Amino acid sequence: MKLSAIASALTLALLSQAAAAAPEGTVDQMLDPAKAADVAKDPKAAVQAMTDMMDPATSMIMMQRLMDPNVYTKMAQSGMDPNIMKSYAAFLDPNMYGKWMAAGMDPNFYMAMLTPMMNPNMYMKWAMAPMDPRVWNAGMQMMNPALYMNWAMAPMNPANMNLMMAPMNPNMYTNWMGTAANPQTYGTWGAFMNPATYGNMVNPATFFTMPFAAPVAPAAPAAAPAK
Repeated sequence: MKLSAIASALTLALLSQAAAAAPEGTVDQMLDPAKAADVAKDPKAAVQAMTDMMDPATSMIMMQRLMDPNVYTKMAQSGMDPNIMKSYAAFLDPNMYGKWMAAGMDPNFYMAMLTPMMNPNMYMKWAMAPMDPRVWNAGMQMMNPALYMNWAMAPMNPANMNLMMAPMNPNMYTNWMGTAANPQTYGTWGAFMNPATYGNMVNPATFFTMPFAAPVAPAAPAAAPAK
């Protein structure tokens, strides 16, 4: 009995920690331009993100993050990273639309979307949000001189200075061109950009060895029966 009680307590603790970490993970994803589109690629991720966005804790965390100038620096750095092209080029992959078509025919998908709206605890959280200490802390930050000092010193931050110098770095454009020319950037459709796909059709040495071009050998005459 003691072991089962300890196991149940540990399970509840882990579930509570996962529930508390979910809004923070969603905020981090929404504030990263290279990862924000990942929500639309998977129906399960979209349902989880929608559930987290309905939680007032997510809005409180986002409100606190947006007061930090370093957050905007990271967003700008992510927007200039070639990985953002890989993130949005995934919308050309037909497999993604196959997932959404399958989800559109799954009743569990619609039930998962409606569950947060039918949860009374969600509305209770919004009713108690004005009394949440996180809301008060965010409001009191407007009277904190350190907040304005951080914004005043942001232009002299080495990270922001490096960000302003990035457009003059030729390597940035080389990386973008390499990402745009990489077939792996476009998922399934990248095979049509891969020269190896058409190698056998272009190479004369291998063209005539392909199955549709190889000549058909005449059938060998039947062997005479043994006497």
